[in-house]
Amino acid sequence: MPDLLKPSQIVSRLADHVIGQDDAKKTLAVAVYAHFRRLAAPAAGSVELTKSNILLIGPTGTGKTLLCETLAGILDLPFVTADATSLAQSRYVGDEIEAILHRLVDRAGGDLARARRGIVFIDEIDKLKVSGEARASSGESVQHALLKIMEGAPVKLRDGRHLDTTHILFICGGAFVGLDHILSQTQTFGFIATTAGDDQGILDRLNARIKPTDLLEFGLIPEFAGRLPIVTRLHELTPEMLVRIVTEPKNAIYRQFRAMLAADGVDLHVEPGVFRQMADLAIEYKAGARSLRGIFEEMMTDVMYAVPDDPAIRRVVIRSLFEPAELLPAPPPA
Repeated sequence: MPDLLKPSQIVSRLADHVIGQDDAKKTLAVAVYAHFRRLAAPAAGSVELTKSNILLIGPTGTGKTLLCETLAGILDLPFVTADATSLAQSRYVGDEIEAILHRLVDRAGGDLARARRGIVFIDEIDKLKVSGEARASSGESVQHALLKIMEGAPVKLRDGRHLDTTHILFICGGAFVGLDHILSQTQTFGFIATTAGDDQGILDRLNARIKPTDLLEFGLIPEFAGRLPIVTRLHELTPEMLVRIVTEPKNAIYRQFRAMLAADGVDLHVEPGVFRQMADLAIEYKAGARSLRGIFEEMMTDVMYAVPDDPAIRRVVIRSLFEPAELLPAPPPA
């Protein structure tokens, strides 16, 4: 596959749209690069080139879905998202899974060959946990159902065609609340440096790595955890990162509103302190970056209502999230 982007190029492209989470970007980029290199390389002799599905662990609003969606866009691959909670609540899990794959084919424009190279992101996979004697049978049954298509199987679609899932990349995500407690009990096992030349940074990373046994302790069944060999964590967003999310990416919400108003000949200026106020609110709401757009939209409601009715407005200045915007005419010529 000569036109496949290198991992460093994928990370660079992701950075245009996703702020922070550098470790997750690197892990995703390498995993996807390796996945498509496997597809491009024919099996040599008895060597079987198998895929490695991915597990993203991180609190809500830290960018799991955005990372996957952006990655699919960069690679020009069909992409769909699904919710594990909905699967667990369904009486007909097989039908729900078939519907997910049918949406993938739709995203591929009906092209089965293209759909076979797509990406499926399944969020809230941690809600399928099985624990203790009160085993959540629905969660376990969904894990088994997903296991089949993650390993690779022909699935019959509503139109009678079959979609082989062998080369579809499955990325699962979840907050995994409580996993840190499990890690605190298991990290002491770790890897021990035995020579002065051992790199402590590498040793620390290996010690902190989420192991299959940690996922089993959390409540994933062994077979399912085994189909997610690549695990990476996304971290809580700091106020500084939230400010950057509002202002820096190519499709940042601030850039979008500036472009909309500029089309009407109006300049929008938001003072830096306002973005920090938004970040503080988002942290208070405990919804991460997801709440930023709603906060910005609400701030702009009165502005977007007033500007079309008053052609004299040529500049909008917002100095505080808690004060009305200043609607100003064009400055007099110098």
